[in-house]
Amino acid sequence: MPTATAAAAAAAGAPLHVGSLPGSSSSPRANRHRHRRQLRPAQRSAAAAATRREVSLLLSSSAACGSFALSFFVPAPPSKSAPPEFSELPSSGGVRVLDLRIGSGEAPSVGDEVAIHYYGRLAAKQGWRFDSTYDHKDGTGDSVPFVFKLGSENVISGIQAAVRSMKVGGIRRVVIPPSQGYQSISQEPIPPNFFDRQRLFTTIFNPTRLANGEGSTLGTLIFDIELVNLRHQ
Repeated sequence: MPTATAAAAAAAGAPLHVGSLPGSSSSPRANRHRHRRQLRPAQRSAAAAATRREVSLLLSSSAACGSFALSFFVPAPPSKSAPPEFSELPSSGGVRVLDLRIGSGEAPSVGDEVAIHYYGRLAAKQGWRFDSTYDHKDGTGDSVPFVFKLGSENVISGIQAAVRSMKVGGIRRVVIPPSQGYQSISQEPIPPNFFDRQRLFTTIFNPTRLANGEGSTLGTLIFDIELVNLRHQ
């Protein structure tokens, strides 16, 4: 039967070990404790050193695995590609272009009749859009492109320089300096809307601002041009 001490421990909820019962054989845990007590001091030091080495190796392995897991699962930061840059067209008087889409059709020659769509903006008015051929509609509601002969003096030279090195189907953003833009109010393309036309030309040819030396910036134009088709002459 259990002793009074063992019964009190069971009632209190303490664990009841077999070794605490009279007449029972010693437990393996008790045997280990007695074995440790019987070890000589030198043996105990060697055992403790071996245990420390095992723990050290275990921690080193865990750290290595952890660093590998982090390097494997943490995504690399996205690479930052350089923004596209404009290039200046040779012998264009400073016209700069950025190809948004390279055309796959024919390239025009001087004297060819070309048809283009465009958005025209004025840099001096924070990029105000003064005209767009996509807003020019025919009777069926389709957009009407701007048609001109390449090499004509009636069209501003900056547009001609840009179109000359394009291919049909291409789209190009063009920055035109004042010297290659509007030199008079009769040069094309001319906005069909009277108020847009008046605002455009009164800004570019403003006598007061020209007298103040702003002529180098007033007439800077930005065109997005699409070469729709061409016809050889």
